Amino acid sequence: MKVIQSNIDTNSKDFAANVEYMTEYVAKIRHIENQIRLGEERYRERATKKGKLLPRERLAHLLDPGAPFLEINSFAGYMMMGDTDGTTCGGNLIMGIGFVKGRRVLVMVWNYAIKGGTINGATNRKHLRLQKIAFQTRLPVISLSESGGGNLAGGGAPDQWIAYDFISGGRIYGQQAQLSAAGIPQITVAHGNATAGGAYQVALSDHIVLVREQSHIFLAGPPLLKAATGEEADHETLGGAQMHATVSGTGEYLAENDADGIRIARDIVDQLPVSASDALVRDKEPEEPYYPRQELMGIVPTDKRVPYDMKEIIARIVDGSRFLEFKPDFGAETVCGYCHIDGWRCGIITNNGPITPQGATKATHFLQLCDQSDTPMLFLHNTTGFLVGVEAERDGQVKHGSKMIQAVANFRPPKLTIVVGNSYGAGNYAMCSHSLMPAFCFSWPTARTAVMGGAQAARMLSIVTEDRYLAKGEEMPAEVKEGLAQQSEMIEAGMEAASEAIYTSARMLDDGLIDPRDTRHVVSFCLATIYETPHRGTQPNTFGVLRP
Repeated sequence: MKVIQSNIDTNSKDFAANVEYMTEYVAKIRHIENQIRLGEERYRERATKKGKLLPRERLAHLLDPGAPFLEINSFAGYMMMGDTDGTTCGGNLIMGIGFVKGRRVLVMVWNYAIKGGTINGATNRKHLRLQKIAFQTRLPVISLSESGGGNLAGGGAPDQWIAYDFISGGRIYGQQAQLSAAGIPQITVAHGNATAGGAYQVALSDHIVLVREQSHIFLAGPPLLKAATGEEADHETLGGAQMHATVSGTGEYLAENDADGIRIARDIVDQLPVSASDALVRDKEPEEPYYPRQELMGIVPTDKRVPYDMKEIIARIVDGSRFLEFKPDFGAETVCGYCHIDGWRCGIITNNGPITPQGATKATHFLQLCDQSDTPMLFLHNTTGFLVGVEAERDGQVKHGSKMIQAVANFRPPKLTIVVGNSYGAGNYAMCSHSLMPAFCFSWPTARTAVMGGAQAARMLSIVTEDRYLAKGEEMPAEVKEGLAQQSEMIEAGMEAASEAIYTSARMLDDGLIDPRDTRHVVSFCLATIYETPHRGTQPNTFGVLRP
């Protein structure tokens, strides 16, 4: 393979401006994440009095020291569903993929330090996303559980709670049972209260660790019990850890405190089959890119209308910066080719403009070849969508675009997606956004996801209004023109804000925002996670693990 020859002037003013924008945006991401941590920190005194570790301290105790941890959907629900300052960003869940006792696992830590870890729409969406990843990768699921239950006050309108959030909670429980039957272990440490639906989240796990004088599991707490039946009982008698460990049999292990409970969870993981990574062999010895990853900060222009060459990005994430481009002189706006990333074979499809009929045909051909050779595909988004116009339609744009979407949807090897720049219209689908179900989808700060660009949307609505007057043979009044101009500004500003990276990530159009410099590591981590799937070692059964 040839080394990509870079044409970027890293000493130019434009490059410096791009670096400045990207650096500031990454700092903004880190600031928001830090605000969540500060919110947790404000609970420290109360946690200490109760003998509890803070949520991220629990996470640190669970994970192997120094091992990587890929956090997922950290921006879910940002400035939504009652979140006025960003502190409940992430849906009160810390979720990701890390290592415990050398084994790759899915981790879910309930953030009880923020609003008691109450559940809103973002919480449920994250939990469902975690379960989908578990089904796809067969990763064991470890939950460090402590939640105040459903947030009926701050989670949106009551009808939304009933129509989606309440029903999605039932889906979570049903899928817990299916995960167990699929042979995917679920280990839960019940660090605090688990009431009503929260009790089932714990009880549907395969392995349950209870914490003395902290775990309380019941369908109705003491106040509701008294109101419903007149019966009086304290928390410990009704559903304490000691009772469930020795009388009801709801838990298998009784820990003395938070840290001890997490130690037991780690010991349970140590009894699972050996690390699936032991069975993996890379396709080649990994090799660092020829160009430094720091330069990824300056490639994408601050003005999204300015074109740039996506091969400059490829050159800084693939092994040795080598890339075998497929059909480089046919449908050149669509770039396809072979490479290795951290030693793993990989195909790449990306865009240097709209997807033309020729580009869609080329991508479809390339997808079929990679499917034949079981080569994973990395999609790097940078397109305004499919090309429109008389010539494009006569060339079969809809037909060839449909073939590309079919090929992407039915592609059998692993699919990974990074939204780098523009991702508009049906081009978003064809490039394997979340809607076409890649294994993982992450975004850069420069990502823009929408039906179309704000300027195009504003101009389209203006043209429609103008055409109405022309059809009637009338001239558009001055006041209508003025109103259209104001409306266009509002539409453009609104759509630009709604397509911006943090906005779309908050709505879980991706699995999270990443620093461009981390792209190679994130892709490699995800590829290894997927490749381990057949080697997890656990076995399915019929009904899941049932307690006697």
